[in-house]
Amino acid sequence: MKTQETPSRHEVTRILEGAHGLSREQVFAQLAPVVYDELRMLAAAHLRREDSGHSLQPTALVNEAYLRLVGAYHPPWDDRGHFFRAAAEAMRRILIEHARKRSRHKRGGGRVQVSLSAVGPASWDEPEQVLALDEALRRLEEQDPRSAEVVQLRYFGGLSVQETAEALDVSERTVKREWTFARVWLHDALRDGDD
Repeated sequence: MKTQETPSRHEVTRILEGAHGLSREQVFAQLAPVVYDELRMLAAAHLRREDSGHSLQPTALVNEAYLRLVGAYHPPWDDRGHFFRAAAEAMRRILIEHARKRSRHKRGGGRVQVSLSAVGPASWDEPEQVLALDEALRRLEEQDPRSAEVVQLRYFGGLSVQETAEALDVSERTVKREWTFARVWLHDALRDGDD
């Protein structure tokens, strides 16, 4: 992800603020060159942890996420943080769909414990891990939506504590607290699912 001083940080918000009255195509024509590199870095971070036989490539993940973002452009995003939350959600959905397809080709299935100890993006070696985490994350969303959003941005989106705080417009301390709570909650939920 780019640093706070990067021009695109302000450029994305400027484009989105000026988007009212423009067509979806006009907005995305302005937005694409500014966000594409960041989206591709995010996708590459996800897929770098995949096994070597993985069929999904960073460019394909970015393109699919971008198409979904174009299709979901009602209502428009408020700012850069809002846009990247939507992008993280789109990538999460794509990776979950891909994991479901891969899981169908494997024998059986079953729940697998997923470690959230890594601060970086999720590891996608086993599709069952992705599916188990998604199921637990959906339950967390019902109980504590902001904690679930912190997980989505940090784990699926690969954002740092600072970037997550900026995207959610909260303090870094709040993000750390929500991240700690969510990790414990998800660990317990995934462990209980194995029983």
